[in-house]
Amino acid sequence: MSFEVLNNPNRVEAQEKAKRFCSEFCHDTAQPKYILGRNIYAASVAKHVRVDGFIDDYTSDNEYLGCTVVKLADVPKHALVLNVAGARPLSARQRLDEAGLINLDYFSFYKNSGISLIPMRFNEGFEEEFNANEENYAWIYGLLCDEDSRHTFKKLVSFRLDYDIKHHEGFSWKEDVQYFEDFLKLDTEGETFIDVGGFNGYTSLEFIKRCPSYKSIHIFEPEPSNYQNCLKSLEAYKNIYVHNSGLSSTKALLKIDVQGSASSVSEHGTVTIAVDKLDDVINDAPSFIKIDIEGEEIAAIEGARNTILTHHPRLAISVYHKSGDFWQIPKLILSIRDDYDVYMRHYTECIYETVMFFVPKSKI
Repeated sequence: MSFEVLNNPNRVEAQEKAKRFCSEFCHDTAQPKYILGRNIYAASVAKHVRVDGFIDDYTSDNEYLGCTVVKLADVPKHALVLNVAGARPLSARQRLDEAGLINLDYFSFYKNSGISLIPMRFNEGFEEEFNANEENYAWIYGLLCDEDSRHTFKKLVSFRLDYDIKHHEGFSWKEDVQYFEDFLKLDTEGETFIDVGGFNGYTSLEFIKRCPSYKSIHIFEPEPSNYQNCLKSLEAYKNIYVHNSGLSSTKALLKIDVQGSASSVSEHGTVTIAVDKLDDVINDAPSFIKIDIEGEEIAAIEGARNTILTHHPRLAISVYHKSGDFWQIPKLILSIRDDYDVYMRHYTECIYETVMFFVPKSKI
């Protein structure tokens, strides 16, 4: 049972190129400098570097952070462009390359610029956690059931450690199939689905496409506007129960920071929500449970111990929100029942949307 981080054979050359870009972007006052994208990464860079504008082809805004917003076609061909696309950095890089612009992604810039920037979201503390728990990463790597899972695991860990988006080449934006892999062997009839983190009901609608003669669906969505969206999008279907609450390890009231699909528990949150244990909320026997709740997955699993133990459902769990999720989540689930086969898949070009699947051995 071994696990080795992937290496980029051209890493030295790539680093030298990145360092040259960083030096020119940070210190050359004559060179035109632009940032592609407007997000937390763009704001972090703009605090330290004067730029000539922000590139955004999908807005009518003319200004951002006191600078001009321009279209890609209007950027001078000799400009330097920092690509801060968080979810689709490879697609953004392709656009910039096709435009003939010298460019670098934020992750390499973060690693090589020497500027105090915000770290990659959902990767805070990963390197330290990995170094302290290498044996646990080797353990779960050895348990993964197929080559796709092992290759995905290596690429994701390697990117989290060295911030080289070359490791993500081959990944693409596939959220339309997220949570629904063939190895789950879902039946077209008789399935009971638990959708934890329902957002707007999209995942449950995708479940219905695959399992049209389902038995029942329970959706848990605590954020008020998301809850209303779930009700509206699924109102035409029968045997669907939308719960205006979240799931956790105990019954409680919590505060959340409302950010659409990324709404998360926070002591500084502005909205109070109710959470409860899955074990205490439903009497149905679930056959498939999906959990994606912005870092609170472990607490929800703890509150579903009896359900998992008794009914042995398939599980699809997001494992990208917190350092240690890659091994802590499977260790918890396998401590409840050890008769699962474990798979991993990834559904975007970057760090977001990594799912670990637990398939009852009887289903394989």
